[in-house]
Amino acid sequence: YITGIPVADIEKLAHEFGTIKPACIRLNYGLQRHGGGGMAVRTITCLPALIGSWRLVGGGALLSTSKLYPFDNAALERPDLIPPGTRTINMNELPQALLGELPGPPVRALFIYNANPAAVNPDQGRVLLGLRRDDLFTVVHDQFQTDSANYADVVLPATTQLEHFDLHGSYGHFHVQTNEPAIAPLGESKSNTDVFRLLARRMNFEPDLFDVSDEDLAKQALGETESNGSSRFPFTLDRLRREGPLRLDLPKDHTPFATGNFPTRSGKCELYSQSLADQGLDPLPTYTPPHEDPQTRPDLAGKYPLQMLSPPKPEFLNSTFVNIDSLRRDAGGPTVEIHPDDAAPRGIEAGAWMRVFNDRGSYLARALVGAGVKRGVVVCLGTYWSRWTKDGANVNATTSTALTDFGGGATFFDNLVEVAPLEARDSPDTPGIC
Repeated sequence: YITGIPVADIEKLAHEFGTIKPACIRLNYGLQRHGGGGMAVRTITCLPALIGSWRLVGGGALLSTSKLYPFDNAALERPDLIPPGTRTINMNELPQALLGELPGPPVRALFIYNANPAAVNPDQGRVLLGLRRDDLFTVVHDQFQTDSANYADVVLPATTQLEHFDLHGSYGHFHVQTNEPAIAPLGESKSNTDVFRLLARRMNFEPDLFDVSDEDLAKQALGETESNGSSRFPFTLDRLRREGPLRLDLPKDHTPFATGNFPTRSGKCELYSQSLADQGLDPLPTYTPPHEDPQTRPDLAGKYPLQMLSPPKPEFLNSTFVNIDSLRRDAGGPTVEIHPDDAAPRGIEAGAWMRVFNDRGSYLARALVGAGVKRGVVVCLGTYWSRWTKDGANVNATTSTALTDFGGGATFFDNLVEVAPLEARDSPDTPGIC
């Protein structure tokens, strides 16, 4: 009994999914953020094959349309230039990297862009411990003074989309468009690619590889050559800039997997996957439990019996806009939703401050008591920057750096915690406490 959902409800869903046509499963982000996340997604996307819905317009399963864009990513990323044996570090393991717990030489320099690891990375306390190292040279390239920028030796101002050229695909439709700058870069702000070009020049890298304009990079992504236009898209960059968003050359009723064409060795939806077997993984769809779960880790659940989910607050777009005063006012402070049956025996009342904790760390939040969450589950919407929390910590003080079964993803939702009310004398609302 894994889900807690009544058997009759599961059977009803299975019957409706198998008989209503077309049937489509809309996956979403967050589903994969536990130890068995990869297998969960694989198993779900095999279900349409059982009822034949991959063949139907509007059937199958969908997470994103982004993989339908044939951008030449290899031309942009140039994996052929990476020397054999070059070490790569998974960002989710940043604490281990900064604290010297991974194989290889110590990390002496860190360049942070498009990210705010001091706020968003798991195991926040150890991330900050690593960022405080006196011998770590840290550069942050950002539009705002983020939590991570507070630990930087050098802060470089970055442009916004209003100030630089870019090329856009989509998560949910089939159009491509350019992002044209509306204004010149403010002050000394530079785009990511501008910074990379400047670094390449100072490091004497090959100009023909690195001294390439953003427009030429866009042409490479589109597969353009001077001789024959675009080899990947039914339009060129010049046409995109003249006409605005243009649709991929796909039929109106697109069924990409109606006759196979899956990105597998056989081109089929493989219920048995030899490639997984070759990696030592279960070749059949199955259930892989989370790393932290009361059923599989009763020892840990004895200390920390509540499963915590930490999706983002809608106002913040993950953590990007926490510094906007109006959005922060709309979002309010950190809260934790808890079921009345879990709150009552712990002496937790609605609106009261409470401490959320496990062996990794703790943070403070106000209690939202209600039946909107299941018993045994608490939900904390994140992700706040530390400067706007009462204790300088957020939900990631408790999250783990353990990785998913496929792809090395983060397991933010594998997180067993306990909660406890704060004594009145310790409340952040008490004068002199915060």
